[in-house]
Amino acid sequence: MSAPSPFPFATVDELKKRWRDFPLGAEDHAEVLLEDASQFILDVCPASADAAEETRRRVVCAIVRRAMNVPDHLAGLSTGQETTGGVSRSWSPSNPNGDFYLTKTERQSLGCGRQKAFGVKIAGFGGRPQHRPWCSLAFGAAYCSCGADIAGEPIYEG
Repeated sequence: MSAPSPFPFATVDELKKRWRDFPLGAEDHAEVLLEDASQFILDVCPASADAAEETRRRVVCAIVRRAMNVPDHLAGLSTGQETTGGVSRSWSPSNPNGDFYLTKTERQSLGCGRQKAFGVKIAGFGGRPQHRPWCSLAFGAAYCSCGADIAGEPIYEG
């Protein structure tokens, strides 16, 4: 399957428009992350190739912003604590490694995880099965008692 066009899904300028406090001098890094995040979206959500171009652009910008929004002094830190006198504070960064991830809403907007109905053919018979005259279906039941539904021919009730 070929990558949807455009690839990456957004440009650095489009990212800057969505991020008021874009870090100065981070354009090259952002460009690489936009490519990586675009491929990440295709890898974890193949249905995203069919999503609207604007949706892919919005989501890839959100992913890159989350990945770049880790302050240098917190990178890789899972928790932190400071104590001065009788005052202490602790914190846990939400994405300390700058990992890519999709939120539930982003997955839904890209078309990932949508449930689809399907059927599985269990037995290799063609056409409609021939039930016994005394099968429960003949008397208005919602189930088959002779087994023709599962085997294609009656297997119970002699």
